[in-house]
Amino acid sequence: MMAVTPHSLADLFMRQLRKLEDIELQHCAVLPLLAAGATAPELRDFLALHIEETRRQVVRLQEIFHQLGIEQSCEPCATMEGLVAECEELVSGTAPGPVRDAALIAAAQCIEHHEIAAYGTARTFARRLGFSDIPELLQQSLTEEVEADRELTCLAEGSLFQMGLNQLANA
Repeated sequence: MMAVTPHSLADLFMRQLRKLEDIELQHCAVLPLLAAGATAPELRDFLALHIEETRRQVVRLQEIFHQLGIEQSCEPCATMEGLVAECEELVSGTAPGPVRDAALIAAAQCIEHHEIAAYGTARTFARRLGFSDIPELLQQSLTEEVEADRELTCLAEGSLFQMGLNQLANA
């Protein structure tokens, strides 16, 4: 449920930016848990590095708020809250190993896909509203999210990781 009903594209854009900030802050909070829960070194390393990238995305959003001259105030994103809860359940309810790693990759990709949609929407709104630098800042984060999703896919399809899943399937 929306805190404030948007009456214009500008209102909707501001709401999207505030949700994006909440999405990224929640992502920053859950990434250390995911990294600690991963057993494959490649996955653990990726998740640990992604924490810094996510923090840079928060800073980028703060720069957008500054450029727009508006006060930052996150708008809670219920979708992200659900994705974070799912991540927490996966780590606590799945035994360490390749199956948990596969589940963590799936959960991380759900988060990335949500971020991709949110950044793409915000970028399009910014373009339609005629902002000059803001679409490029949003595109930088969008590009990073697409790359993170691609890297997660590579991890899921990687030979070392796949061998672990094959061993479990044949056990």
